[in-house]
Amino acid sequence: MAAPLTEAAIERVRELIIRGDLRPGQRLPAEAALSDQLGVSRSGLREAVRALATAGVLEVRRGDGTYVTSLTPDRLFTGIADAVDLMADEHLLAIMECRRLVEPQATALAAARADEAGLEAVAHHLRCMEDADDEEGLVAHDEQFHAAVAAASGNGALAAILRGISGATVRARVWRALTVADSRQRTIEEHAAIYAAVRDGDRERAHAAALLHVANVEAWLRTTLQR
Repeated sequence: MAAPLTEAAIERVRELIIRGDLRPGQRLPAEAALSDQLGVSRSGLREAVRALATAGVLEVRRGDGTYVTSLTPDRLFTGIADAVDLMADEHLLAIMECRRLVEPQATALAAARADEAGLEAVAHHLRCMEDADDEEGLVAHDEQFHAAVAAASGNGALAAILRGISGATVRARVWRALTVADSRQRTIEEHAAIYAAVRDGDRERAHAAALLHVANVEAWLRTTLQR
């Protein structure tokens, strides 16, 4: 937990951003000036800057100063992935339930909104999954396949949330469960069904294909964890 003085500094910097006194891409005043402006110690301000940089709110550029980031979802939701990566296996099913709620909706949006470049990105990672001959390749392209589908939804917040709850560490553990269940080929076929529905612009089929896939992965994972 941050010290009270650091918490106060964090809150005051956040207030400047919320009020619009500090805007995305803007450089923060020099440390001494900002410390006086906020009425906090310079050491407390430094700790606040470190915390806000970790949270994706600020970016420290060595030799250039500290800037407010773009404040877009992909920057601000980075902490989700860090938290999920640290979770023990018994919490993975809760994460899968989150995916089951969110991912089908994002996939349905992708079916309605995907452009040619977005579809090609999805197709590329599907082909790479089919050709992968080791777990590392499967995990990498599985992650990128779903990221490409989410990006094709046109909703940056949804895409960032999904990246956070289904990153490489989680997928590596899930693929180990699938390997135990001898379900590799079936899972790739489910990815192919998702791609086909998105390509055809069929929102209902895309939603159903994504829901089936996540539900099956959840079931395989549940069985493996119970063992």
